[in-house]
Amino acid sequence: MGSSVRELAGATPATRDRYVDLLRVGSLGAVVLGHWLMAAVTPDGVGNLLAVVPALQPLTWLLQVMPVFFFVGGFSHALSYRSLLRKRPEGSEDSVYSAFLRARLQRLLRPTMVFVLVWGAAALLVQLLGGGGGLTGVTLRMVTQPLWFIGIYLAMVAFTPPLLRLHERYGWGAFAGLAGAAVAVDVLRFAAGVPYVEFLNFAFVWLAVHQLGFLRADGRIRLRRAALLAGGGLIAATALVALGPYPLSMVGMPGEKVSNMAPPTLALLAHGLWLVGAVELLRAPAARLLERPRVWRTVVAANGVAMTAFLWHLTAMFGVYGALLALDVDLPEPASAAWWTQVPLRLALAAALTAALVAAFRTFERPAASAPVQGHGPLAALGATLCLLGVLGLSMVGFGGLLDGRTALLIAIPVSAPAAVAMTLGGWLLVERAGR
Repeated sequence: MGSSVRELAGATPATRDRYVDLLRVGSLGAVVLGHWLMAAVTPDGVGNLLAVVPALQPLTWLLQVMPVFFFVGGFSHALSYRSLLRKRPEGSEDSVYSAFLRARLQRLLRPTMVFVLVWGAAALLVQLLGGGGGLTGVTLRMVTQPLWFIGIYLAMVAFTPPLLRLHERYGWGAFAGLAGAAVAVDVLRFAAGVPYVEFLNFAFVWLAVHQLGFLRADGRIRLRRAALLAGGGLIAATALVALGPYPLSMVGMPGEKVSNMAPPTLALLAHGLWLVGAVELLRAPAARLLERPRVWRTVVAANGVAMTAFLWHLTAMFGVYGALLALDVDLPEPASAAWWTQVPLRLALAAALTAALVAAFRTFERPAASAPVQGHGPLAALGATLCLLGVLGLSMVGFGGLLDGRTALLIAIPVSAPAAVAMTLGGWLLVERAGR
């Protein structure tokens, strides 16, 4: 592993934007750390530290960095799709699209499918043996929740070609159109009380952030515009939270009437704008730091296992808490002095267990060697849609209640865990088939 990382780092072309790689791994790392810190686990259940100590909610303005990951995704998707178009000028757009989908989704879906199948088998075994209560039941319900991010990312990949064409024609106007649609949705939601319209912002908010990645790929976010994004976004987010119906926390909170995350709000879009602007202002000093061989090797190594670590980090966290309970270690009251004293130990144990899980499953994050030679666009699009619905459904229903037929509503349709797994697996196989 060490030698391969060294070789990869040494073979990095001078034209590669290393800062994008740092942002990718850094944003996932921040999400993992945030989840570990926010979990307030007691023998009676699992709570949210931010609900216990509301004064800590401003920290979500730093730790809610998923907009940065989706921004980086837009940058990478633009480069990848344009590269395929250049390499296959004789190919139809249909075949290029299916090849693009397979290439972009392979590294995402292979580790995800392994995670889903391993946890599905474990959940079935636990419930057949009569388990599933207490912390085990909570784990079965919650361990799949981060999959929502993968579902949204799948949609971004699938919509890249048409949105890239809009970007190439209208530039900042395409971003403004998506942002304007997000504004209209929230006006209809909060001012006119139109039911269900808020779910449209799952598309408009995240795709607007993704569109900023296209602008970054074309070099159209320079220092002045980055400063405008950072300052304007921060002012807008502050005003919306202070004067509007939006909560302070940029992550979902238990029992809240309005969440900035599910579905996304205009306040979350403004938050995304200031984050994108802020990271772009840091680009030059970060690029100088990444020229150091040791630093760059660390980023290369982390990027090679980032998705696997993200998928399994909650498994590790609940494993640590389960082990502590099994050993009769006292779990202090969340936010108490004893609880804060125990935080470094819990974080270290969770990191060690995550590393062990990464060592076990990292091979599935490596893309297959075969390259797509022909394709079927509609089949690939159907596969991506099935994967998106399956992954989102599984993030909502979890693996608890497998034998009881537990369901969750996905776009007003009840979805069970077995159905979600079947859609995800079937969609992945279609994407693989379409891109070969």
